[in-house]
Amino acid sequence: MHPRVDVNPLKNTGSHRHLDRTDVECTHGSLTMRQTTCGKTRWIPLHPSTRDVLHQDARCRDQLWPRPPTVRFLRSERGTPLTGWSVQRTFVRLSHQIGLRGATARSGPRLHDLRQSFAVRTRLHWYRTGVDVEQRLPTLSASLGHAHVNDTFWYLSATPELFREVTRHLDTDQEGDHYAD
Repeated sequence: MHPRVDVNPLKNTGSHRHLDRTDVECTHGSLTMRQTTCGKTRWIPLHPSTRDVLHQDARCRDQLWPRPPTVRFLRSERGTPLTGWSVQRTFVRLSHQIGLRGATARSGPRLHDLRQSFAVRTRLHWYRTGVDVEQRLPTLSASLGHAHVNDTFWYLSATPELFREVTRHLDTDQEGDHYAD
């Protein structure tokens, strides 16, 4: 996966495996996620670098499989639809290669953990850049495919970094309230 593929639905193994060719629009850069966990269809804009990588991958794929046996956008080396097992196996192999897991480790991060990391890092970025986090939280929820903002709180674990930023933010708010008196 390209480092800029930070569109969260691609980190959910259940969602991306079911993308059809018509669900990925590489010219303008968008995904259509159909029948997501909440039973809804979502349109998701792509970062230009993500769009470019998906477009390049599609061209290579189409050269290898001019008459594919499936309409799925993402396929195995044989041109068949991806399975959950093959995606997990590839993730484990890659996580060993890049050092997320030790060479002989039998456990390590799960693919789904990337969703939590995405949520925490996004919120950290917002705090650090002065964005109104409470106002943007519904955007994060939508990006994760959650029906309600409350569902997103499960992904926002209390990491030391996030805790520091929340504390700094609350201290700043309280100082502002104090001076307003």
